[in-house]
Parts: sequence; C-alpha cells; structure tokens
Amino acid sequence: MTRQNAPSSRIITVASGKGGVGKTWVSTTLCHLFANQGKRVLLFDGDLGLANVDIQLGLIPEADLGQVLSGAITLDQAITRFEAGQGSFDIISGQSGSGSLAALKKDRIAALGNDLVTLSRNYDLTIMDMGAGVETSVMTLCESADRIAVVVTADPTSLTDAYAFIKLSHRRNPQMNLGILVNMVEDRHEGKRTYESLKKACVNFLGFSPDYLGSVRRDSHVVEAIRHQKPLMLRHPKSFAGEDMAQIAKKM
Repeated sequence: MTRQNAPSSRIITVASGKGGVGKTWVSTTLCHLFANQGKRVLLFDGDLGLANVDIQLGLIPEADLGQVLSGAITLDQAITRFEAGQGSFDIISGQSGSGSLAALKKDRIAALGNDLVTLSRNYDLTIMDMGAGVETSVMTLCESADRIAVVVTADPTSLTDAYAFIKLSHRRNPQMNLGILVNMVEDRHEGKRTYESLKKACVNFLGFSPDYLGSVRRDSHVVEAIRHQKPLMLRHPKSFAGEDMAQIAKKM
C-alpha cells in the first residue's frame, strides 16, 4: 500500500496477537484522552467481522463499515459522533458478525486503507482498533498506520501471539514505529518484566527493540465502565487504570 499522508496526519493502530487483552478498551480510552486534550480524533473500528467499539460506548450508529464496503455510502458518510463534552470524538463503526468483511480481498482492504489515510487528514489523530491475529485483512490495514501499539498481557499465549504479529509486521515494514502496551498487570514491575521478555525475543530473533509504551494495572473500575458502556475517564478518572492510560497517552 502506498502511503500518501500529509505530514500533519497521524494514524495509530492498536493491535494484538490474541483476543481478550483489552485492545478495544485501550483504543476507546486513548481516543477519549486525546479528545480531552482538544485534539480532533477519529476512531476507526477495523476489527472486520467482530466489531464492538459501538457496543462499548453504547452507540447505535445509523451507518457502518459494511455499508461503505458494499458501495452504499462513502467512508466519511459512515462517521458517528460520540458526544462526551470536551472529550467528544468521531467513530466509524464496524459491522459485528459479518464474515464477509473478514474475507475481503486484499486489494479492497488496501483501497479502504488508502481512503482512511485521506480521511485522517481532517483529524489530528486517527486510532485504528484492529482485529486480533495476523490475518491478511489485519496486516494489510496495518500498513496504513504511522505507528502500531501492540497490546499484550502477561499470559504466555498473549506473548507468543504478540511476537508472531510483531515478526510479520516488522518483516512487511522494518521502518514501522512499533511499541508495546502491557495491560491488566498486578503492578508496574510485572508490566516492565513482561515487556522485557518480549523485547528480548525481538532483539535476539528480529534484530530490533520495540518501544515500551507503559503498562495498565488491573482495575475493577474498567469492567464497571464497560458494563455501563461509558469511557473509564468519564466514570472513574482517578482510577489506577485511568492514571496509567493518561501516562501512556502523554508518552504517545
């Protein structure tokens, strides 16, 4: 995919090798934090076939990515506004449960990525919430990004799958700015140890060191916020997880 970004545009992909690591929650929380800083933010739900950004935020969008891919509407016509005062941001919702989206041909996915690059020029930041794994649809859309944040947990299978994603991503684009975010840790020491373990594998076998974006402590307030379909920073801005995410946003 040819990148034709204007220098001012920036697309951050939030990805993972394995599902269940909190990737969508990280994406929505980052968007809310950046929007609270006064930035124009777009959240793109790129989890083709298993989209759930709208569910986490309690939205019922009138348009979604499925209509874009069918040719019924253009990408900019699929935008839904999430209203949260100063922390409001735009969303392009996916279409949950549509296997046809996940099975799209590579050239159609590449065209979608190019359309997103063009649309991103209207924003300060665009966050792509990608599907888990290393399927063609995931890796092709990742080529649209300026930066990839890989979400992992301390679980060994999460680390193994994250390494597989990083290996393939690095092979496709060795210049990609790639960082690690460790979620659901007991304390920051566990987060750093988890990162160091993954970093060691990357250095030894891939010859590069991914950035450490930080870690997020396990926090019951996260589950409570998701259950109520509200951003964590609206319901519990002083929570441990909220403080950790705020630090990560500053670093990014």
